[in-house]
Amino acid sequence: MRRSRITAYVTSLLLAVGFALTGAATAQASGTAAATGYVALGDSYASGVGAGSYISSSGDCLRSTKAYPYLWAAAHSPSSFDFTACSGARTGDVLANQLGPLSSSTGLVSLSIGGNDAGFADVMTTCVLQSDSGCLSRIATAKAYVDSTLPGQLDSVYSAISSKAPAAHVVVLGYPRFYKLGATCLGLSDTKRAAINDAADYLDSAIAKRAADHGFTFGDVRSTFTGHELCSGSAWLHSLNLLNVTESYHPTAAGHFGGYLPVFTSAA
Repeated sequence: MRRSRITAYVTSLLLAVGFALTGAATAQASGTAAATGYVALGDSYASGVGAGSYISSSGDCLRSTKAYPYLWAAAHSPSSFDFTACSGARTGDVLANQLGPLSSSTGLVSLSIGGNDAGFADVMTTCVLQSDSGCLSRIATAKAYVDSTLPGQLDSVYSAISSKAPAAHVVVLGYPRFYKLGATCLGLSDTKRAAINDAADYLDSAIAKRAADHGFTFGDVRSTFTGHELCSGSAWLHSLNLLNVTESYHPTAAGHFGGYLPVFTSAA
């Protein structure tokens, strides 16, 4: 009789412990499952400058309904979608103005940032207006910045994202190469085109390394844009547009749909 009581007690205790562990696991799984909101951060390559169909309420941030974050959200219906990416944004702007929607319920974050910090617009202006040597000199300055300063700026952004959205899967999208080389094409010299492509590779490599060190996924769009660079005859990027300078050297709607969206979808 006594042995039966001990057996019953032990059995009850084991069941209670098992229930507690199962309950805790279920609660943890539920918490993870609840983290399904999507937040899209970044610069003009994330907001959709160049894609058209801008959301009027986004003002100068020029967020487009044809940008890859909006397209992904429309196709996958996350529990919430916050689109805070903004044209012209640098790492400091992301920290100051874009992280508000991040929380423990954020399950997915996308980010394209770093190009403006490295002086993307000034590089292109210099290369369009100045000589080959002037272009190469400005690119060398940008590369030095990518080596010395950009990694720390990216670290600050990435750490802030992890702190505010600890359950989120973070996908960092890179930048495409701009030019198809060896093609007959009006505009910049082959020397400038090759140097600009090399600069894009240099920037992407730096971003990819910092993303990996933070446990984030890097989305490399260079492969999907191959064959659709400027001078390819089927470009997914705007060339210099004097009537709308803001859209110059940014992905078109086709670039977001065919270049960025598949990479993000695969990485998400």
